[in-house]
Amino acid sequence: MAAESIADVLAIAAHRDDVEQTCGGTLLRSAARGLRTAILDLTKGEAGTRGTAEDRAREAGDAARLLGVTWRQALDLPDGAIANTLENRIKIVQVLRIVRPRVVILPYWQARHPDHAIVASLGYEACFLSGLAKIDTGTPPHRPFKIVYASLYADVRPTFIVDITPFIEQRHASLMAYRSQYANQPAGGGLFVPEEEIRERTFAEARHYGLLAGVLYGEPFVQKEVGLVDDLTLLPVQSL
Repeated sequence: MAAESIADVLAIAAHRDDVEQTCGGTLLRSAARGLRTAILDLTKGEAGTRGTAEDRAREAGDAARLLGVTWRQALDLPDGAIANTLENRIKIVQVLRIVRPRVVILPYWQARHPDHAIVASLGYEACFLSGLAKIDTGTPPHRPFKIVYASLYADVRPTFIVDITPFIEQRHASLMAYRSQYANQPAGGGLFVPEEEIRERTFAEARHYGLLAGVLYGEPFVQKEVGLVDDLTLLPVQSL
């Protein structure tokens, strides 16, 4: 008997609040379509300039409820020093075999923060290993069908855009659930965007990607595979 899936879509990120920034609207849209969504944060945020790991755990729970995700957990990989090791790949394999998603969202493989860049390769390799029956974790093997990369902060042309227009306010609310990170405060004052500018910046980014796809607000993604089209008359974005 096949093991039961916990979620259809699993977003994997380095830090609590990464998913909210890059694909929170997509998770909201997926949930609205009846899909089960999940988040795996690889670190607990203990190295952050602002807040504590305990603060971010509470805030991640609040954000998860706003996003409508059915499952969220954090691993114990070191914040600021994530490495693509066999040990860390196996930790993610264990989660993949429990959650059993059809789709995995990873961060784009080029990023300013080293943790974000390494999670792209770490997550990809874990997805491959998860399908190998001889790697014994006590749970049946499972390999996701599709991997896509959230490319919001990457200087790259997206493969596709997800229309998040109906969910833009809730997406913003999920990000602002992280008061320890985004509320105005002395710590990190020169590094963080002022609270009053966060809405303008995040909405402007979503508006930019929405314009590329002919919608109001969007989130961008890259896939490595060639796409497949069945009916040219149903392609949704107008050329002229």
